[in-house]
Amino acid sequence: MNKVIDINADMGEGFGRYTIADDERLLDIVTSANVACGFHAGDPRIMGLTVEKALKNHVGIGAHPGFPDLIGFGRRDMSLTPLEIKTDVLYQIGALSAFVKASGGHLQHVSPHGRLGNLAVKNREYAQAIVEAVLSFDSSLIIITEPGELAVEAEKRGLKTAVQLFADRAYNDDRTLVSRKEPGAVIHNQETVLQRCLKMVLEGTVETVSGSEIEVDGNTLCVHGDTAGSVDLAKEIKATLIEAGVEVRKLEEWL
Repeated sequence: MNKVIDINADMGEGFGRYTIADDERLLDIVTSANVACGFHAGDPRIMGLTVEKALKNHVGIGAHPGFPDLIGFGRRDMSLTPLEIKTDVLYQIGALSAFVKASGGHLQHVSPHGRLGNLAVKNREYAQAIVEAVLSFDSSLIIITEPGELAVEAEKRGLKTAVQLFADRAYNDDRTLVSRKEPGAVIHNQETVLQRCLKMVLEGTVETVSGSEIEVDGNTLCVHGDTAGSVDLAKEIKATLIEAGVEVRKLEEWL
């Protein structure tokens, strides 16, 4: 039986007249899209257009809720209460869902963005608040996250969870990502990225910044659209995986 993997990317992360990634070209490659919901990036026009393009390309659509932090792109620490987390996440899922419904589609997943997602991996209260928001909206939604508290809480409450692997990010020995504040957090060498992706998907291992090899087991591979050459890299990653016998399909088709 062939190995199956989903490839996802963050989408719609511009604002007003500003854009970050080439979403249109990425949507020809990825199988799932995490669409910004207006708090860390995105606005109603960008959300609507991104959803329409994703549906046209038969890409699974997910809400990408983040901290209410447009200036910091949702990557700064914020100390919020569980109620604030729950209601902020619910608000953002609801906003994106309106555009998806209006375009004749449906939501596939929820993928917390940036610092909110990082904290939910380690902070049980944040994880529980996100799970509560998802459950109160639609218990059929898949949660995309890293191994940790959010995955544990989601599975405990009966939600499907897709563990995320990162194509171009460096790993620490404890399976967390190297902070973007540290040198080498993002891997730019294409051949290195391709080999790491093959090893993660086919062998379930990855080399850390210390040179150790750790086990990783994931359902979806994240490619970052806001790094230089991301479209070409995503295309090569997909082609390399397919050539190795891996099936690339959106999550709701097989998870």
